[in-house]
Amino acid sequence: MSVWDTLVGQDRVVEQLRAVSCGDPKMLAQSWLICGPPGSGRSNMARAFAAALESPDHGLGDEPTKAVREVFAGTHPDVTTLTTDKVTIGIDEVRDLVTTAEQMPRSGPWRIIIIEDVDRMLERTTNVLLKEIEEPSPRTIWLLCAPSAQDVLPTIRSRTRIVNLGVPSDAQVAQYLEDRHGVDHNLAVRAARLAEGHIGVATLYATDSQVLADRDELVVGVLGLRRTSQAILLAGSLLDSAKAQAAADVAKRGDKARAEFLRLNGLQEGDRVPPSLRPAYNALTKTDDVKRQTTRRTRDVLDRALNSVASVYRDVAVLQNDAEESVGLVNVENRRAIADLSARLRRERTIGCLDEINVARRRLLGNGNALLVIEALFCALADM
Repeated sequence: MSVWDTLVGQDRVVEQLRAVSCGDPKMLAQSWLICGPPGSGRSNMARAFAAALESPDHGLGDEPTKAVREVFAGTHPDVTTLTTDKVTIGIDEVRDLVTTAEQMPRSGPWRIIIIEDVDRMLERTTNVLLKEIEEPSPRTIWLLCAPSAQDVLPTIRSRTRIVNLGVPSDAQVAQYLEDRHGVDHNLAVRAARLAEGHIGVATLYATDSQVLADRDELVVGVLGLRRTSQAILLAGSLLDSAKAQAAADVAKRGDKARAEFLRLNGLQEGDRVPPSLRPAYNALTKTDDVKRQTTRRTRDVLDRALNSVASVYRDVAVLQNDAEESVGLVNVENRRAIADLSARLRRERTIGCLDEINVARRRLLGNGNALLVIEALFCALADM
């Protein structure tokens, strides 16, 4: 299985990058900007490209080479990935990357730097990166990921080769869930439809019944909004659910990090950690880091919830414009309630509801109080 086989619905880009990785190194750009909507697989595409560039067989072999395994495991000495659980990427983190980028590769042909969510950089941080991209080291390749080229400063855009990913179709996502995760066909189809092309969300819906149940409850709650009291209760319920999901996810990641730490240091679960390793081990679960990760993850869950709420009014608009036959509904299971709502709302009010959701999203991105933001949104929807 080649490094490209796990990428869903990106045949055009895969063909382009596969040709580049197998071609003349002199034709290879040293700075790339991989763009695509959330869930399209930007980071996975970057890792696959890195693996193809580092592997002697260009990642096309039936069995993964040592280089390929290391790139996907995050242990390749020449491939560095910057991801963050913060709202912005810090300037010191980028300076460290620049220092790394100046070093020659140790074992492979290239030193590759992957930056996920480069759009989270402030301008002064981007300027540090810009200087390196303008005059890169001869054996260094930068792979930057962002939702769109417009989310990155023009000075960065103009110095990178831009690759645009598409949104995978529901059928492609469903097939991926069946093949990769062994999901039942009916559940895979439903999860793909509800995720609206977001592979990670589709996987979550297909493999976590509680998350899917929480979504169903949210949609029913939104469709039943009539009074302010209902809006306040629904907002509290959503935030409690988001916090619970976030805490569980952060705890799971912490357990995985501790298990990996023990494995790398030759220890078994339950073994006493030597005093010399204890500071590093305890740092994996620092209270401040856990709080920050939980806050960030809570906002991610709320953002996913806003997408679910938006899908309700998207479906309302579809019915109001007699477009169900051509584009279909996301929330097919709730069609009767959606039809009732489409009959009650005027078209301009439906657009107003979608605008309110976008306002709530911007407020959350601006670090607004999550409970107040969601309460204000649901009260506005109830008034509609």
